[in-house]
Amino acid sequence: MAVYTALEQDALIAWLACHEVGALVDWRGIQSGIENSNYFITTRDDLLERHFVLTLFERLDVDQLPYYLSLMQHLALQGLPCPAPMVDREGALFSMLAGKPAALVTRLEGGSILRPDATHCAALGTLLARMHVAGASFALHQPNPRGIHWWIVTAARVRPFLDDRQRALLDDEIALQTLRWTDTVASLPCGPIHADLFRDNALFVARADAPSLRGVIDFYFAGNDVWLLDVAICINDWCVDLDSGALDAARRAAFLEAYARQRPLGTAELEALPLVLRAAALRFWLSRLDDLYSPRPATMLVPHDPTHFERLLRRRRSEALATPGTGS
Repeated sequence: MAVYTALEQDALIAWLACHEVGALVDWRGIQSGIENSNYFITTRDDLLERHFVLTLFERLDVDQLPYYLSLMQHLALQGLPCPAPMVDREGALFSMLAGKPAALVTRLEGGSILRPDATHCAALGTLLARMHVAGASFALHQPNPRGIHWWIVTAARVRPFLDDRQRALLDDEIALQTLRWTDTVASLPCGPIHADLFRDNALFVARADAPSLRGVIDFYFAGNDVWLLDVAICINDWCVDLDSGALDAARRAAFLEAYARQRPLGTAELEALPLVLRAAALRFWLSRLDDLYSPRPATMLVPHDPTHFERLLRRRRSEALATPGTGS
């Protein structure tokens, strides 16, 4: 989330009037994230205050938006804690605001946990598996927009900015993933994936007995791909030491065991996991490199450092070499 498009209050009031959400009370930009312009919106309907997140889509094509918003609607209707899109008076999930397609979704309670323990990871594993099971009945289909084709295109774009050691790493990993993805990964169980379920996209509320996971947000990288990629993305963020990139065995076990209680992982998935952990690290190294070397103007934006995912990729590669059948 970020702010690229500034809003005029009168335009916002007029846009909100097309929704049955009450009158505007307060609004402010959200700094975190990098893809879209986002605002916290507070309205009042009679004496009741209501809280929403407004997103203006900066890059996504209007043909893509029904997938993201309908997926969120589908999951919310099945009882999953994710933002529910608010339809306007004509039943549309999005409409134009300040020259951009815009959508209003419910704002969930809770906050991000930046240093999760095994309990947090278990809660996340349970919810991710429930999302995958519920998503299996989702009717729309969209290929993962940051899938292997995007990796190859983006690698070519950022390669000139890298040093020799980085180029060697990138070229070798792209070659391996291109070869092994089709042979090893593409046939694994698949469906809609969140594809960006980092620590800042899950909301927890503290309780006396155990933390309560109250929601998952930011579905705007979602697409159809192997569910194992979602698993790997979560492990690479939730179950590692951020300074070294080393896996935390207790958190990893808690996450995978909780996930498997809702959707058991097959033998082929478990065997492919080291390779897909590398793919997940590669995907986010590439996106951070692309954001760094092809920046967009924004009124509130702090680009993420790509060094973290370069280190993570090197770590996952060294671990895979120690596992038969997963090395390069």
